[in-house]
Amino acid sequence: MIFLVAAISILITMCLALIRAMLGPTVFDRVLALNMFGTKTVLLICAICFLTERTDFLDLALLYSLMNFIGMVALLRFSHHTALEQEVSQ
Repeated sequence: MIFLVAAISILITMCLALIRAMLGPTVFDRVLALNMFGTKTVLLICAICFLTERTDFLDLALLYSLMNFIGMVALLRFSHHTALEQEVSQ
């Protein structure tokens, strides 16, 4: 029962993170919201793992967390380089 409540609360915070990603005033607010969405997705996968009593999902959660980390690093590097190129061109 407690994992069901946790899964519902994680879904609510995921919706709030998506709203923040759409309405964020800056690019970095949007990146932070997407990173939070990825982290909450990993938590949701873990809660579903315990609800269904299948430990296979823990491997998927670990893989998704690594993909989320690599994606965020790549996105921040890309935004950093494009910001430098815009400063140089001005």
